[in-house]
Amino acid sequence: MEKVAIDDVDIETNPMDVHSIRRPVSDALGFSDFAMNYFELEPGESFSGGLHTHHDQEEVFYVQQGTATFETRASQRDAADASGDEEVTVAEDEVIRFAPGDFQHGYNDTDERVVGFAFGAPKSKHDWDQIESIIYCQDCEDELGHGLELTDDGDFRLTCTECGNSFTP
Repeated sequence: MEKVAIDDVDIETNPMDVHSIRRPVSDALGFSDFAMNYFELEPGESFSGGLHTHHDQEEVFYVQQGTATFETRASQRDAADASGDEEVTVAEDEVIRFAPGDFQHGYNDTDERVVGFAFGAPKSKHDWDQIESIIYCQDCEDELGHGLELTDDGDFRLTCTECGNSFTP
């Protein structure tokens, strides 16, 4: 058995500084088959760095306090057709699930703090090569899927799946 208080879990933020408080509970307790992260999002902050998917993991978000907004897209193929985009509001004590391959970006666009949890399965950590972000490619001049990797310096490197252009934001 393992037990920990949320406030005793060290804060580890996203390299893109998109949130100020993220506590990886699964790391603190040594999870192997399940990911759990605690978040406190101030106005304008987000759970992640942008619209992305985990091809190897489903994600569930529980909003304990406040209201979060999730931008969603069924697939990268829908990128050219913005009609596939949707914004979903998740209020206090509500839960939202994203299957592997579903693109999502959760954020706080209110004036109040959002407190919530992100859960992932089937592993406690996703494989970096199984994450895909949708962002604008300067070479292709279009919003396209980009592979993601973590550099030795702890930064993200994004690579366009269409042209291979690579950059660090």
